Amino acid sequence: MSGVALTLAKKRARAAGFGTNANANKYLNQDYEALRSQCLSSGQLFCDPAFPASPEALGFKELGANSYKTRGVQWKRPGELCSKPQFIVGGATRTDICQGALGDCWLLAAIASLTLNEDVLARVVPSNQDFGSSYAGIFHFQFWQFGEWVDVVIDDRLPVKDGKLLFVHSEEGNEFWSALLEKAYAKVNGCYEALSGGSTSEGFEDFTGGIAESYELRKAPANIFQIIQKALESGALLGCSIDITSAADSEAITRQKLVKGHAYSLTGAVEVHYRGGLEKLVRMRNPWGQVEWTGAWSDSSSEWNSVDPSERPSANAEDGEFWMAFSEFVRQYSRIEICTLTPDAITSDSVKPWSVCNYSGSWRRGSTAGGCRNNAYTFWMNPQFVIKLDEEDDDPNDNETGCSLVVGLIQKNRRRLRKDGEDMHTIGYAIYEFQGQTDVHLDKNFFLTHAQKARSETFINLREVSTRFRLPPGEYLVVPSTFEPNKDGDFCLRVFSEKQTETHEVDAGFRSLFAKLAGPDMLISAAELKTILNKIIAKRTDIKTDGFSLDTCRVLVNLMDDSGDGKLGLGEFATLWKKVQKYLAIYKKNDLDNSGTISTPELRLALKEAGFCLNNAIFQLLVARYADADLTIDFDDFVACLMRLEMMFLAFHFVLKMYNMWKNWIMWQKHIMTLQAIEVWAVVGWRLGNRPCDRKVAGSVPRAESK
Repeated sequence: MSGVALTLAKKRARAAGFGTNANANKYLNQDYEALRSQCLSSGQLFCDPAFPASPEALGFKELGANSYKTRGVQWKRPGELCSKPQFIVGGATRTDICQGALGDCWLLAAIASLTLNEDVLARVVPSNQDFGSSYAGIFHFQFWQFGEWVDVVIDDRLPVKDGKLLFVHSEEGNEFWSALLEKAYAKVNGCYEALSGGSTSEGFEDFTGGIAESYELRKAPANIFQIIQKALESGALLGCSIDITSAADSEAITRQKLVKGHAYSLTGAVEVHYRGGLEKLVRMRNPWGQVEWTGAWSDSSSEWNSVDPSERPSANAEDGEFWMAFSEFVRQYSRIEICTLTPDAITSDSVKPWSVCNYSGSWRRGSTAGGCRNNAYTFWMNPQFVIKLDEEDDDPNDNETGCSLVVGLIQKNRRRLRKDGEDMHTIGYAIYEFQGQTDVHLDKNFFLTHAQKARSETFINLREVSTRFRLPPGEYLVVPSTFEPNKDGDFCLRVFSEKQTETHEVDAGFRSLFAKLAGPDMLISAAELKTILNKIIAKRTDIKTDGFSLDTCRVLVNLMDDSGDGKLGLGEFATLWKKVQKYLAIYKKNDLDNSGTISTPELRLALKEAGFCLNNAIFQLLVARYADADLTIDFDDFVACLMRLEMMFLAFHFVLKMYNMWKNWIMWQKHIMTLQAIEVWAVVGWRLGNRPCDRKVAGSVPRAESK
């Protein structure tokens, strides 16, 4: 299936509900239920042919086949490692996730966050999986991948060295959900080694479908408290941590019982009346379930005595959850991460989810990979997306007005390319205020004369670049790019906003039209083109026509068909469509009496405007061939005439070029060949079929009229 056809097929599938978490796409077309039933019927445990238990599944370099790290590795099922393996025991907890010999702590931190939210965990780890009577050696998990959810099937053969799991494992040793989840994620990314190194935000997003932001609290915007409140109201997941300065600091406990280098959840943000003013407070949770802050506003602190009982929290047990002043929070903690969820991930009616739009695109060398704004003459070639912001935020306590949004740019599938020596591109985007036709791809003149309104915080070689903005209502153009031009890659652009927004790619409207007009093969034949054009012109009362003939449509297809398959693809049809629209404008302009046809004098003016300056002999021939008995030309004959002229002029220029090459070659040969040899060569050339050049030399090829 062609790239365009595949894109359109995916859009139709999404519109039908496929690719959602509730109806995830089957990764590599593997159906969990069908495969499991086959295994149970045959009595054989599942062995995954798409991700076999082999050295290639481990890695390509540090975990390659010849690496010392993989020597002696065996693949074993949980039942071969312990007598009573369990999938999940007593619910998923942080102790189920212990790092092994793989540098994927970023992923494990994200997995640990799943254990704090049962709803989110249930989206990633489907229920009804165990090692009981229905066990068949097969498990499945669901991940968000660049705009759609995929259901990933694996077998339960896990890499083992010296009798122990090589990678992630549970503290108890008999619980396997985390190890199997890691394997499924490795399958999606190509191998285990592809998971080495990354950002927790990447895992957050692939487990939720949300969009992640990170703030250093000492550099956070002035309205960071409002950002936190709005994030909580929208159902976002929030985490925070205290940086460590040395390995000895890892999980070191401060005098007031805060843990360094440890991930906390932020679960609340309120303002309470306190001693005649308002005090900003945040609620934190230590996933250990104990070890709580003992400073001001902790569970039993005296500050609560000055707060009205209606504003006090109801519990003060040693449960790992505590309050602290926001000002103290900013002093004590180093950074905060916010993962805003998509509306479908939120089950509570008490939150106000943000709307989300996403669009896929690609950069291709020489066509759509223009590089960043430093490349003034190619930047405009990048894909362009229009965002419409109509409504301002709802926040009576906020002095700023505008539309809040988070724009995220993700580069796709780069981890899978690591084994081929590639890695993440350096990516970013620029945003411009934009007014005008939303289906017109803006050229370099626009970007040379207009300053950007906003931009991604930096160009960086991470999977995703995301930045929060507050912009006035209006239309904006987002231009995603790699830092350097001519870098091939695929990407997903997402816009999360407090209010509903409209996002679309420039030229996307035409793609939709093509999808409606093309047949199942996503190509337009001459017969289909005849139907299309005649349906369109039949609706017009300002032009007269007998309808496009099949012969005329064949000429149109042959002129535009660059691929040689006798049909028009999206790009070819787009070029033809623009030509027909251009010719219609010329036709209407030169129909001076508004009769719906053009006369032969009007035809001459129209041909000149279309760029054809013809001598009298050729014009007479055209009138004889295309004019009716009353010396008028209707629209379909006008288009046929122009297309024939285009073909003739293309042939003329080709023959002229060949003749010049022939002439130059002969002139060069005169220095080294005798005249007799040249004559012999010319005769041989004639016999080999080089007659078009001879005819051109003879002056029999039509010429454009000289001025």
